[in-house]
Amino acid sequence: MAFLEVRDLKVHYPIRGGVLNTIQDHVKAVDGINLSIESGKTYGLVGESGSGKTTIGKTIIGLEKATSGEILYEGQKVTNKARSRKEKYANYNKDVQMIFQDATSSMNPKKRILDVMAEPMHNYFNYTPQETKKRVADLLEIVGMNAEAMYKYPHEFSGGQRQRIGVARAVASDPKLIIADEPTSALDLSVQAQVLNFMRRIQKEFGLSYLFISHDLGVVQHMSDDIAIMHRGRFVEQGSKKAIYSNPQHIYTKRLLSAIPDMDPTTRKAHKVERQRVEASYDAQETEYYDPKGRVYDLQPFDTDHHVALKPEEPNVSLENENLEIGGKN
Repeated sequence: MAFLEVRDLKVHYPIRGGVLNTIQDHVKAVDGINLSIESGKTYGLVGESGSGKTTIGKTIIGLEKATSGEILYEGQKVTNKARSRKEKYANYNKDVQMIFQDATSSMNPKKRILDVMAEPMHNYFNYTPQETKKRVADLLEIVGMNAEAMYKYPHEFSGGQRQRIGVARAVASDPKLIIADEPTSALDLSVQAQVLNFMRRIQKEFGLSYLFISHDLGVVQHMSDDIAIMHRGRFVEQGSKKAIYSNPQHIYTKRLLSAIPDMDPTTRKAHKVERQRVEASYDAQETEYYDPKGRVYDLQPFDTDHHVALKPEEPNVSLENENLEIGGKN
């Protein structure tokens, strides 16, 4: 059973203009999103920059305000107004944490790692100074860092090490769900693999769920159980990992999959030809997947665990019915 659900979530930003600076239109960063995250599972959210995927993560955690829609945690509705009342929503604030894309900017450069990691602990637990140090040391060791690192400052570490610390800090409040926003995009491939492996190890050890946000379908495939492909503020395809990767239906999904580099020299040429074919067909098939205003169509069931945003079929009105209607009017 899903313990966190998002229902018809919309995040619209007003565009102002004119002499009176009135609202002329809206940027629909997120435009009617539904998803559910199950305990112990990873939900992958994929899309290019500007597709709205990061906005979803920030809205769930409370860094962005929803225009409309619902977020339900363990069956209870969570709103921006109510979330600020810590006595009522302390569990939600503790249980939902975030790993940011830029670990450096998410840490106070004037504080030691001990103090950076201790902050969420002090918010939710009554640890003594010794208990805090023990907890920080244990978390650092889990992500492959020496316990002595707690006495250093963020600038003394490499990008990969800072991201490991970011993972450890996210776990410090003993959460149930971690929103990981492009956690490895700024790292070298070898370091990426290390961080992802640590995240999977922590998931098993602590029983965590992830909302894993990325533009890289290859990384998401490695991490996720269920996947949604996002474009222009909406989901274009949604389903299990197997359904998305083995039987993609939307032209945008196919485009993303064709962009994954093929490292096998025996199939690289065929892969390049396929990618060129997908790119060439994207514009030609756009009217099938996007309405006249360029908006993504609503998701429709394609299979048991697979939904695709396709142009709805037009109702088939028979000539016989048309004649009867005309005759009736006369």
